[in-house]
Amino acid sequence: MSNSAVIHKFITDEKVVAFTFDDGPNPIYTPQILDVFRQSGTSAKATFFMIGNQIEQYPELAKTVYSEGHEIGNHTYTHPFISKLGEQECADEVIRTENLIQETIGSKPLTFRPPYFDSNAQAEEFIASRGYTLIGAVNGAAMDWEQPGVRHIVEKTKESLSPGSVLLFHDGFGDRSQTVEAVRILVGELIAEGYRLVTVSDLIKLSSGKEV
Repeated sequence: MSNSAVIHKFITDEKVVAFTFDDGPNPIYTPQILDVFRQSGTSAKATFFMIGNQIEQYPELAKTVYSEGHEIGNHTYTHPFISKLGEQECADEVIRTENLIQETIGSKPLTFRPPYFDSNAQAEEFIASRGYTLIGAVNGAAMDWEQPGVRHIVEKTKESLSPGSVLLFHDGFGDRSQTVEAVRILVGELIAEGYRLVTVSDLIKLSSGKEV
């Protein structure tokens, strides 16, 4: 499997999906998301693509996320459009956050999400050279970052998902109460439908090695 292209979905024979959360850790909404997963009654886990400057502000929260079995991915240090950065600026954004995550949880991140899903060949090649898999998502139409309403987030997510899907939500920057409630509904409904909710790295391990 190539690491150098942004992957939105993995091919798998198993009924699994990966919930992902961008832009945290956030002291209001990240704990609420953790509660949803704790209360699911299963071993459901998620992946949190964290911003370096947020980790600096809330390192204990990042540690809590990791200690509860969730994955932490790299989402740059300041959330820029990386295609607009020079080579050294891009490297600084990636490596600074990589080092922060490693110092905070004792483990190097393995997955990377470009802010705004923005990237170019130069950035992708560099990020892949650091050992990352670049991760997108299938449910962009849900647009939870725009606060479009709980039902919109739920319905657009369910329209787009199938086994192997990566799902995008946000726990940072702005009012994320709609996201929390939509995720609460989705977690319950998908578990009832027989889905397992796994980290992105676990989803990669369960995939057949092909990407779409």
